[in-house]
Amino acid sequence: MPEIPGEPPRDCALCPRLHDFISGWRAREPRWHNAPVPTWLPPGGAGEVELLIAGLAPGLRGANRTGRPFTGDFAGDLLYATLGKFGFTRGAFQSWPDDGLELSGAAITNAVRCVPPGNKPTAAEVNTCRTFLKSTIDRFDNLRVIVTLGKIAHDSTVRAFQERVAAHPFKHGAATQIAGVHIVSSYHCSRYNTNTGVLTPEMFEDVFRNVRKLVRARPPCRPFPS
Repeated sequence: MPEIPGEPPRDCALCPRLHDFISGWRAREPRWHNAPVPTWLPPGGAGEVELLIAGLAPGLRGANRTGRPFTGDFAGDLLYATLGKFGFTRGAFQSWPDDGLELSGAAITNAVRCVPPGNKPTAAEVNTCRTFLKSTIDRFDNLRVIVTLGKIAHDSTVRAFQERVAAHPFKHGAATQIAGVHIVSSYHCSRYNTNTGVLTPEMFEDVFRNVRKLVRARPPCRPFPS
């Protein structure tokens, strides 16, 4: 598989714990993706992206298995249903990467590109992988909005802009602005959050209803910090 500019290589070893964890799963499940999961783009590429969704990390039997963000686990069911409702996808989501679903004006990535044991990356792993998050953000000249799913993804996104988290705290449904980009935070669309009532489909839709308005608004000039 050819390397994608700005994305970690298939055998990225910057985080030894994650590299070893994936290596073990390659031996157990050789047909799985079992590698860093690249950012998913719309058909027209980076120039079409006005909305970026940043999750935490691939799920073991989700994106780590399928190779496409939020594909193969419950979180994707809610995310893609909501994106479709607000016009950010085309086609039907069927939980496998060749289902024909396409993004429309949006891209999807993760703060940490490799699956972590127990779905819990360490702070050092989040910090290490931020170089790829920053390079991803920097690819999108027409970016207007970033939706951060969960506090870890939110804080890493803020730090990718070289801003202080204290000045842009995580709060579900809140919006802030950095370098001309609206940062909208949401609870993660995980099964745990929805089963416990932390996040309901209605709450998630409210977030993207606001996002839809922000994307349609005229974007300010966006100088990215050097």
